[in-house]
Amino acid sequence: MKDISLLEMLKNGVHFGHQKSRWHPKMKPYIFAERSGIHIVDLEQTREKLKEALTFLHDTASKGGVVVFIGTKKQAQGIIKKAAEDCGMPYIINRWIGGLFTNFAIVKKLIDRLHELKKSQESGDLEKYTKKEQTAIKKKIEKLEKLVGGISGIKKIPDAIFIVGLKNEKTVVREANRKNIPIVALADTNTDPTNVAYPIPANDDATKSIKLITGLVAESIKEGKMAIKENVETVKEEKTKKD
Repeated sequence: MKDISLLEMLKNGVHFGHQKSRWHPKMKPYIFAERSGIHIVDLEQTREKLKEALTFLHDTASKGGVVVFIGTKKQAQGIIKKAAEDCGMPYIINRWIGGLFTNFAIVKKLIDRLHELKKSQESGDLEKYTKKEQTAIKKKIEKLEKLVGGISGIKKIPDAIFIVGLKNEKTVVREANRKNIPIVALADTNTDPTNVAYPIPANDDATKSIKLITGLVAESIKEGKMAIKENVETVKEEKTKKD
């Protein structure tokens, strides 16, 4: 895994927190100083916490685990989607679906319905309906695509989640904790990191900061998945030698 430098984090604004008046006291251990009323994140701690998070995600992926990327705040949406697709993981960039973790069976029905409608659309089965009915079905597909399209491949609750925008995703954190799903998240100075298994003290507003850390998360997951492939090939080689 890549060892990120303090200089690289500085260049990408990872150290910039919020105004002192907006801070969360639980972030005090991760704050280095205050400059012109703005809290500065301790990047030494960011680097250590980032290493812990990346190691956990690498190990999770190397065991075939699923990590859902979550980022519904505007500046994170495109970055989250691209990174998740890059490492072959599901994602949520629009509104959170209540009960995704605590009542997965209901959400799974929505996913199954999306697959069913898309299959009918691709096979041409929709042509038997009137134009008005076809339009209504297409709108339904678009609605479901926006709602569950990013997680359409999951068959069970995930093994971990990665969040950008911790302050915006309180329901996600609550549901994940109820189901004992480990959380990895960027923790800005205005957030509460206590319910996060792997908090990464960092600016979660600037696109450069989000892109840098999310990219590292995706790379660690890709390396973990690669380890599975390498293990399978090693087993095959050993079996061939024995035969």
